[in-house]
Amino acid sequence: MADITVEKSLEDSELQLVHDGMSRYTRAHVDYDSYERITITLRDENKTLKGAALGEAGRGWLKISIIWVDEAFRGKGHGTRLLAGIEREAIKKGCFNACLDTFSYQAKPFYERYGYEVFGTLDDYPVGHQRFFMRKRLQSRD
Repeated sequence: MADITVEKSLEDSELQLVHDGMSRYTRAHVDYDSYERITITLRDENKTLKGAALGEAGRGWLKISIIWVDEAFRGKGHGTRLLAGIEREAIKKGCFNACLDTFSYQAKPFYERYGYEVFGTLDDYPVGHQRFFMRKRLQSRD
């Protein structure tokens, strides 16, 4: 019999075992395509980080995880430039689509202005708010 337990964390070697096992399973069902990180930055004249777009490209998709702009730099088009930059890099890496998630207190209208559409919503995530899952076609596969 095997035991199910709650653990605070796994050793690095155990974590690698989990990832390797999942990769083997995935490769048995689809062509394996590793993901490549994309990082687009906004820096001031002193090279201090003032914004960034972080994501991963793989399997024809860009997964945007974060777009952040320092409060003092907001409202000046920098978010738009970061979004355009990460999309451009993703297209260079063969991505046809993009996806992300955002919350009702974050940037849903911003992403909608640039062609992202909601395909899923979680209500009360967190309580009193919504989490939106969004996607966009970056280029056709023709």
